[in-house]
Parts: sequence; C-alpha cells; structure tokens
Amino acid sequence: MRIDLAYDGTEFKGWARQPVLRTVQGELEAALSTVLRLPAASVVCAGRTDAGVHARGQVAHIDLEDGVVAAASRTRRSEHDLAAVARRLNGVLPADLRVRQVSVAPEGFDARFSAIWRRYAYRIADSVELLDPLRRGHVLDWPRALDAEAMNAASRPLIGLQDFASFCKKREGATTVRTLLDLHWDRDADGLLVGTVRADAFCHNMVRALVGCLVAVGEGRRDTEWAVDVLRAARRDPAVAVVAAHGLTLEEVGYPAPAELAAQAERARNKRELD
Repeated sequence: MRIDLAYDGTEFKGWARQPVLRTVQGELEAALSTVLRLPAASVVCAGRTDAGVHARGQVAHIDLEDGVVAAASRTRRSEHDLAAVARRLNGVLPADLRVRQVSVAPEGFDARFSAIWRRYAYRIADSVELLDPLRRGHVLDWPRALDAEAMNAASRPLIGLQDFASFCKKREGATTVRTLLDLHWDRDADGLLVGTVRADAFCHNMVRALVGCLVAVGEGRRDTEWAVDVLRAARRDPAVAVVAAHGLTLEEVGYPAPAELAAQAERARNKRELD
C-alpha cells in the first residue's frame, strides 16, 4: 500500500522511529496499527527527513496481507476501502501529520528504492519587508540581502554526478556520490528566495550544507567559484555553515513507469561510485 503524506516537521524529531522521541514514522505506524488492527506496522519512506524539516510530498509504503484493508475499512464497497482508510488515519493522526492519499502500490514498488529523484525547496526571507512571524516555522529569516544571480552562477558547476563528501555528514560504509539533477534559485510571488534542489538521493545534511555554502556567495562573503572549490576538496569545510532545518521542505518524489519500478529499485540498492 502506497501512502502519500505531508507534515509540519517543527515538533518532530525527524522521520525515523526512535524510542521515547516523537517522530513521523512513529506516529504513522501507531496510527496504521490502530486503523488496520495490526499488532505492529512497519513503513518505508522515500526520504528520511531530519528533525525540523517539513514535507508536502513524502511517500511511504507498507506491505500488507490480502484482506487487511477491506477488513479495516468498514465499508460495503471495495472501491471505497482505501479512501476510508485514509479518512480514518487522519482521524487518528495528530494535526501536524496528514495522509493525502492511500493507494494500491504497483508491482515492484518500493517507496525508497524505486524513487528516481527527490525534490526539496529551501525558503529564505532576506529583507525586512519579507519577515513574517506567521511563517517563521517554514522560512529562514536572513539579515542580509542575497544575490540570486550569484547563487545560481555558483550552483551550476555542482550539477551532475559528483562526490558530495564536502557537503555531507559522513556515515560509516555509506557513499557520498550523488547525481544532482537541479539546483537553482528564484523569487516567488511574495519575494521569498526559494532554492530548488533535486537529486537521485541525498546524504545526511547535504541540502542544508549546499544552501549554507551558496548563501555565503549570495551575500558576497565568497566568490562564485568557492562552491565548486569546496566540492572538489572532497572533505567537510568548517567554513560551510549548515543552515537551519525549518526552511527546508520535501516537495515531491519522482518514480518511473510501473514497468520500471522493480528494476529501478534493484539499481538503487547498488552503491554509487564515480567512474
């Protein structure tokens, strides 16, 4: 079963289930156990968000035995079973976590490994006129004006298959090689500076470190070549700040055609390396 969901990450200690701490996975699995009458529920997500990071387009899946959904839906028409489950989940879940859709996943679907890209947005208010306390939990207030053109110039050389060790928190046995598909900056209708970052996958802290690096360029503390110089060093640079989590939102996850899901999942399980 595929579950499309959204959440405000402010009060969550990230996605991953943790003892005692409140997490998105923990809340979702508890709700699924209640609604589907399961002794325990276990879900897999497309991208594990850190504490404070939000999501509009998170995707998860859960493997279920035949008949579980029908038995739990309390409807007489099978076409309404999944809608009933979604409605009941939202009746149990807290207000900062919402299920947007429940559907039968195609054969071979894996929320994590079948994904071909994840798209994040990072939002920054960089002038006094843009400061808004009503969106303080989702937008980073920055005290100096940022040059979007300079940030875009610094972003372009980072796109492609690269080793992002300079922008990742290293984990034992994990690769830092990723394919960055898109990285650009625009002003939205309200004037907020929005960074769009899309890649096949992300390593820990990667987006927030990239943004921190590019903000330094945008305010003129570093030249436009600095970001690619940091990348080529292939090691963490203490001069690169990791910006606050609350400006970041997982907007969308992309998947291939149904016939390609299983093959994509197999490819994604292989460790990425540079040629």
